[in-house]
Amino acid sequence: MNKLLSMEDEYESLLPDSTPSQHMIAGACAGVMEHTIVYPVDCVKTRLQCLRPLEGARYAGLIDGLRTLMQTEGIGRSLRGIGAVVAGAGPAHAMYFSCYEQGKRSLLGLGWNERASYLVSAIGATLLHDAIMTPADAVKQRVQMFRSPYSGCIDCLRSVLRSEGVSALYRAYGTQLSMNIPFHMVHFSAYELGQDLLNPQRNYAPHTHVLSGGFAGVCAAACTNPLDVCKTLLNTQERCALQAAGTAASTEIGGPAAAAASSPTQNRVIISSFLSAAKTVYQLEGLSGYFRGVQARVVFQMPGTAISWSVYETFKWYLRQRSANAKQQQSQQT
Repeated sequence: MNKLLSMEDEYESLLPDSTPSQHMIAGACAGVMEHTIVYPVDCVKTRLQCLRPLEGARYAGLIDGLRTLMQTEGIGRSLRGIGAVVAGAGPAHAMYFSCYEQGKRSLLGLGWNERASYLVSAIGATLLHDAIMTPADAVKQRVQMFRSPYSGCIDCLRSVLRSEGVSALYRAYGTQLSMNIPFHMVHFSAYELGQDLLNPQRNYAPHTHVLSGGFAGVCAAACTNPLDVCKTLLNTQERCALQAAGTAASTEIGGPAAAAASSPTQNRVIISSFLSAAKTVYQLEGLSGYFRGVQARVVFQMPGTAISWSVYETFKWYLRQRSANAKQQQSQQT
């Protein structure tokens, strides 16, 4: 029998028949905290990934970007777009963790190899997660851009739907999947490896969840940064980069990186596929372009995934404890 089945989780064994709703609640709490607690870093990452940043957003790196952003635009500007993340991350991570846990348990029960069960469960979880998170991410990144013409998330959503249609919100879905499927395959595998090394008995040990989660985030973020750069270009339709690549005339408005005076309704789709985005990145920056913002992405993902896993495991343990206590009280009354 698989090692994971023979080593029953101490805290999971408190309630073996845990429900999907418990995983969903724990996942939603973890997802919101993961994305919001280091949100300014994500804002700088989006701007660092711009291929032709405007004057005022040409940062030397993560620290310079954070310092410049806070000094010139204030903390409020660094949090623009956070509403879209909160609205998307809760349900997206609820589906993500629930699908992963239920899928892993089902496949292991069928006698699958534990590593294969992790990978297949991660793919299924990612498909559901990205269907919810992709539109939220598109709105968030347009609002995060320097001199974004949108007043906020609602204004951005209305403008995109009016001028480009619903499909614009899912323009990066294929790229998101191409990035997130390997991201989460590496992520879950690295997390489980960390648990094998640090917590082989699978006891409830918060420090191991933090360390394993942080390690998983670093590995996954570094491996998939090239795809994230392409996704950012697809979401933002960065005007200056498109013009430099010869794909847009000087009078065309390519996206929210345009000057503040530009009307957001004038946006016109220039890059609509992963291949054209990848080609544009290489044309302008060469291979190094695919690693723009990698430091910021690693710094964002490392604490984010550490927080996500530790919060998720804590909430999962708490919900199971509460359910177990309720059942015990009920049995005592009868």
